[in-house]
Amino acid sequence: MRLEPLVPDLGDFFGNDTVKGLPTVQKKPMSGWRRWGIVVLLSFGMIIAYIDRANLSVALSAPEFKKHFQLSDADRGVLNSVFFWSYAFLQIPAGWLVDRFGVKIPYAIAFVFWSLTSAATAFATGVGQIMGLRFLLGIGEALVTPASMRWIRFNIPERSRGLATGIYMAGTKYGPAIGTPLAAMLMREMGWQQMFLILGLGCMVWLLPWLLMVRNDDRELEAAQAKAAAGPPMAFRDVWRTPVIYGIFWGTFCYNYFVFFSLTWLPSYLRERRGMSETDMGTIAGFSFGGMATVAILAGALADWLILRGWNAVKVRKSFTVAGLLVASTEIIGAMSDSHTVAISFAILSLSGLGLATANYWALTQTLMPGAAAGRIAGVQNMASNLSGVVAPLLTGWLLQITGSYNAAMIAIVLFLVSGALAYIVLVREKYAPGRRVLA
Repeated sequence: MRLEPLVPDLGDFFGNDTVKGLPTVQKKPMSGWRRWGIVVLLSFGMIIAYIDRANLSVALSAPEFKKHFQLSDADRGVLNSVFFWSYAFLQIPAGWLVDRFGVKIPYAIAFVFWSLTSAATAFATGVGQIMGLRFLLGIGEALVTPASMRWIRFNIPERSRGLATGIYMAGTKYGPAIGTPLAAMLMREMGWQQMFLILGLGCMVWLLPWLLMVRNDDRELEAAQAKAAAGPPMAFRDVWRTPVIYGIFWGTFCYNYFVFFSLTWLPSYLRERRGMSETDMGTIAGFSFGGMATVAILAGALADWLILRGWNAVKVRKSFTVAGLLVASTEIIGAMSDSHTVAISFAILSLSGLGLATANYWALTQTLMPGAAAGRIAGVQNMASNLSGVVAPLLTGWLLQITGSYNAAMIAIVLFLVSGALAYIVLVREKYAPGRRVLA
C-alpha cells in the first residue's frame, strides 16, 4: 500500500531539501523534521496559552472561590471576559509587531511575560487585582496567533498548510482539554492559589526548545517572496475593500463565540445545570475539546489531500468550514434535553464537529488573502475571534442572571453559528478575493 495518496506532501515532512513553493534565502535549508517539529512546538505554545486562560474558568466554577471573592453571575461573566478586552484589540498591533521585528524574539518575550502574569494570580486578594492580571495576561498572549500564523505562512507550502494549521490550532482545543481537568485536580488537591502558581511557572520549560529550534529569518523569507512576486503590491488598507474580509471577520467571530462560551462557562454549566462533580466536569470538558482538536487535525489533513488530488482549494476549505459551523449548532439538541446523557453526548459531538472548520477557516484566509503582511492579516482575523471572547462571557452571564436558566444562552450560540455559516456562504467567495498580493 502506497502512503503518498493518504499523506499529502510526505516528502516535505521529512526531506532536507528546500520546500517547493516557499521563498528561499541563502543559508542551509531547514530539514523537514525541524520544520514540522516547530509546527508541533507552536501547537504546544498554544496549549500553554489556553491552559493559562482556562484556569480561571475552573476556579470560577468552585463554590469556595466564588464565596472567597463574593462573586455574582454577572461578576463571573466580567472576570471571564476581561482577558479579551486587551487580547482582542491588540491583535492588529501584535501583527504589526511580528511583521516588523520577526517572530522568534517577540514571541519569547511575550511568553515569559504571560507565564509570570498567570502565576501572579495566586497572590490576588481582590476582584480588582484578578481583573488587572487577566488584562495583563491578554496583553502577553496577544502575540501568539499573529506570530504563529506568520511562521506557518513563510515556512509551510499551501498544499500542506491545512495540516500545519490543524496541528497548530489543535492546541487551542488540547489546551482546555488538558488544562480543565488538570486545573480541577490541582485545585482540589492543593487549592486555587497553588493551581495558578504551578500552571503559570511549570510551563516555562517550553522556552528552551523554542530558542534552540526556531530561526530568526522570517523577515528574510518575506523579502525573498516579495522580490519574486509578480505585479504591484496591494496596500494593507485595500484589504478592507473586499467583501471577503467581512465574511471572514463575522464567520470567525461566530465560530469562536461557541468556543469561548465553552472555554469560560462550560465548567459552570456542567456543574450547575447538569449537577456534575468537579472531576466529571473536567473529564467531559476534556473529551469535548480533545475531540475538537483531533477532528481539526484530521479535517486539515483531509482537505490538503483533496487539494493535492486537484480539488479547488477555496471550495474544499470553505465546505469544511460551513459544515463545522452547522454540526456545532446541534448543541441546542442536548441543551434543551432533560436527559443528562443526551446533553453530554451533544456537548461532545457539537464541539468535536466544530473541529471540521478549525484548520480550514484559517487556511482559507491565507488562500484568499495571500501576501507578506501575514501578521496583520492574522491579527485582523484573530481580533474577530477574540471579540467573541469579550461578548460570550458577558452575554452568557447577563442572560443567566436575568432568566435564571442557561437556555437563552444556548439559543444565542445557535444563532451565532448559523449566521456565521451564512457569512461564509454569501461573502467568502473566490470571485471577491483580491487579485494581487498584500505587501504593504
